[in-house]
Amino acid sequence: MHIIPQRALTIMTLRALIFDVDGTLANTERDGHRPAFNAAFAEVGLSWHWDEAFYGGLLDVAGGRERILHYAENFDPATRARPDFEELVKRVYDLKTRNYQRLLDARAIPLRADIGRLICDARTEGLRLAIASSSKKENVVGLLRANLGPRAETWFEVIASGDVVAAKKPSPDIYLWTLAALGLPPRDCLAVEDSSHGLAASLAAGIPTVVMVSDYTFNEKFEGARMVLTKTDDVSLEKLQLWHATAGAS
Repeated sequence: MHIIPQRALTIMTLRALIFDVDGTLANTERDGHRPAFNAAFAEVGLSWHWDEAFYGGLLDVAGGRERILHYAENFDPATRARPDFEELVKRVYDLKTRNYQRLLDARAIPLRADIGRLICDARTEGLRLAIASSSKKENVVGLLRANLGPRAETWFEVIASGDVVAAKKPSPDIYLWTLAALGLPPRDCLAVEDSSHGLAASLAAGIPTVVMVSDYTFNEKFEGARMVLTKTDDVSLEKLQLWHATAGAS
């Protein structure tokens, strides 16, 4: 009897979820970082004000300090030319971080729908959890504690924040650092992102990725994502496991 060989399929085993933070876990950019920046500007006497629409455009510049510099260079060259500009940037950023923490303490930045349940379900199933974010670690930890409990950051085996690598997304560096810290190959992980920059970073690191679009990213293109979810789409661990498993057959 002649047996016709079947095409070999790569079996994908999901062992870890790697989450972006801003826009993915919560609408932190619109509801947290933006008002925290505006309050800091007022505190140092700057007339700057970033409304929701304008701030959406600033997100093309990765990193809070980088956005301050970009704005000064393009919209307020007189402030950029101040001899104390570098000191001013540090003061603004420190005040912004304090203001952001106050919003977290007030429970003013909730997690996106289904995210809390997804994280808890992943823990129950024994999946390893990690964070790969450009945010400061204290902001990541504050968001987790405010929404999931006083020691929620310990649920995540790795928290790769904005200070662990020099190059921001879309560079893959933060994902490569996270994979090394986990000691896992890319195919055993699934990244959860909200932006095209984040998707480019995770894909460049070889990690299958699901995108949950946010208020600021719904018009972006997400070629290469395992799935793209709108704000009204349900997400569950079972669905993520399915989308990850089918990555090996694509």
